[in-house]
Amino acid sequence: MFDREKTTRIHPARHEALTGVYSIDPDHSTIGFSVRHAMVTNVRGKFTVFEGLLKLDSRPTRSEAYLSVQTGSFDTGSPERDAHVTGPDFLDSATFPLMIFRSGGIVDAGDEQFPMNGLLRIKDVALPVHLGLRFGGAGRDTHGQSRIGFEGTAVIRRSDWRLDWNAALATGGALVSDKVKLNLDISAVRLNRTKAAA
Repeated sequence: MFDREKTTRIHPARHEALTGVYSIDPDHSTIGFSVRHAMVTNVRGKFTVFEGLLKLDSRPTRSEAYLSVQTGSFDTGSPERDAHVTGPDFLDSATFPLMIFRSGGIVDAGDEQFPMNGLLRIKDVALPVHLGLRFGGAGRDTHGQSRIGFEGTAVIRRSDWRLDWNAALATGGALVSDKVKLNLDISAVRLNRTKAAA
């Protein structure tokens, strides 16, 4: 529960100023993840090819987000591991080239926090996901483009999407944790009305 006296929400006039359609800038954004490996350390990586749109409304509950990620762009810096994860045991990128997220509800929870619910489709399974989203700021870049930023985290169980390959360790436990932490750093550029309507 949020303390009403200590929680500050973005002023409605500011919501109005940020209203518009934004295209996610992949050159200044990161779709990352981390997962526990061999029960001793975390392996971190990212997806390098993705695109998305943010439709911000003056009433946050009417805002929307869409993200499409190419599963074959999975990158942990280890070609052998990346080939395994993008293969049939996990993402099966040849059959399911896209992973897609569509928002279902956004709330202004105060203190620049915007919890978001949505559906995440991996392979042929679409399941609800809760994303903790924090507003990072807004402004104009050196090219005069209006930008907006968000940071987000979510924890999912990969087995829910039938990504359940694993190997038992001799000392007990599993090689790869079922829990995967997703980390998003998003920078998006506001489209002009002509592009937004296209």
